[in-house]
Parts: sequence; C-alpha cells; structure tokens
Amino acid sequence: MTEAGSQPSLLLVDDDELYCNVMSRALSRRGFEVSVAHDVESALRLAEQEPPELAVVDLRMPGDSGLTLVRRLKELDPATRIVVLTGYASISTAVEAIKLGATHYLAKPVDADEVVAAFDKAEGDEHISVAASPLSVDRLEWEHIQRVFAEHEGNVSATARALNMHRRTLQRKLSKRPPRS
Repeated sequence: MTEAGSQPSLLLVDDDELYCNVMSRALSRRGFEVSVAHDVESALRLAEQEPPELAVVDLRMPGDSGLTLVRRLKELDPATRIVVLTGYASISTAVEAIKLGATHYLAKPVDADEVVAAFDKAEGDEHISVAASPLSVDRLEWEHIQRVFAEHEGNVSATARALNMHRRTLQRKLSKRPPRS
C-alpha cells in the first residue's frame, strides 16, 4: 500500500504501445507510479512481484482477454481498484468486468482525467440519464453475439453452434466494431 508521501502504484495493460506511452506519461504527471505491460502474461508477472493498488486494463489483447487479468489481479489483492478500457464496448463484457471485480468500465477513447475519475467512482450514479431511444437492431444483434461469445468463454466454434451460425460469418461479425446505438 501507499505510504505517506509516495505515489500510488498503477499497472497499465494495453497491447497498443503508442497508447500506453501516452497514457503512462499522462498518469505519471498526475502522481502515479506507472508500470506498463502489453499482454496478460507480462502483466501477471509484474503484479505477482508487487500487486498494484490500481490497474487500467484493456479488454481485447492478443492471448487471454483483459477479463482474465481482472480476475487474477483481484485474486492477488482484493483491494486493487481496476478500470477496464475497451474499444469494443458491450453490455455483456461490462457486466462481466464488474462481476469479476472491476471498479469501472470505460469505452475508448478516454483520457487520463477520465481514468482517474473512474477510480473514484466506487458506487453507481442513480442520476445518470437513461437513453430515450432503444438500441438499433444491428446493435442488439452485436450485443447478443457478444453475450453468447462470453458465455462460451471465447470459443468461436461453440458460439457459432449456439447461434446456429456459420463459423466464418461469426468470425466476421466478431471482428467488426460495435454499431452505433
């Protein structure tokens, strides 16, 4: 834990090296001692040496997903506060991240101030505005595919069978960004 006068430790995990460089510098300027990793395995090695007080974890990386890292970080130190970032935001992954112990979930692009603010959000906001219009059919389909994919632990073949969809069609749909709500 942080001693009086020392900087809080923060583990930044994202496969985008340029993004990590920029975010790392910005978080360092805001008073954090930042360690950087570009995949789950190297992040775990760093965390096992010294569990971080805070972590910023990208959801989609080569190899294991950020959700795996969230679970493992919480096992190492239940007090670690974790913000999950993703360019592929979906309801199912947000719910899973929170269930696994993430403090907050943010859709990219985000800046360092938004990340820092997310660490301070320990509780939900009952005054947040509720969307007036329903999700589009394309967005609902994308959300459903993401939920089934998460239920099958990222197994494309099992997800394709569950959705009664050709495997290549599913892979194409999974590789796309989410449609606008």
